[in-house]
Amino acid sequence: MTKADVIAGITAKTGKGKEATETIIDAFFEVVQSSLTNGEDVFVRGFGTFLVKKRAAKIGRNITKNTAVQIPESYIPAFRPGDEFKNKVKAAVRSGVLIES
Repeated sequence: MTKADVIAGITAKTGKGKEATETIIDAFFEVVQSSLTNGEDVFVRGFGTFLVKKRAAKIGRNITKNTAVQIPESYIPAFRPGDEFKNKVKAAVRSGVLIES
């Protein structure tokens, strides 16, 4: 599903215009990005939490030179689904609606 599909689905459900829906979706993404870059988690009750996760430093390998390479710690955006969201997905899998892709 693409962003355009999400916009079309929300437009159909709400009856609002496509342009208004797109503006709202874009604003939501901007707020989430801004919050994460400022070190704030974004909690959406019943859906989940957008957060920044720390990846620890580790040793990797340069396979062309066969040497060890130090990979520094980094931070990545992540999403942790809420219990309600996880339960809906599990129920869809159990009922056969959702099939692994």
